Amino acid sequence: MEKQQSKDPLHGITLKTILEQLEAHYGFDTLGELIKVKCFNDNPSIKSSLTFLRKTEWARKQVEDLYVKNYKKLNS
Repeated sequence: MEKQQSKDPLHGITLKTILEQLEAHYGFDTLGELIKVKCFNDNPSIKSSLTFLRKTEWARKQVEDLYVKNYKKLNS
């Protein structure tokens, strides 16, 4: 039996990995401009951002959408 691979770029990727890749690519300053959330603008850190994004569905969706939009750039 041959396994089918998911075409979903988010499949198997944790929110922490997504955030770390976006932060490495853009930095918190640019992330704060692209996605208007306090955790990217005021004393940002991966830990505080993860806490906020896990509780706030609309913000998490924006982060995931940004990741999917830039998937090829981030994974090349």
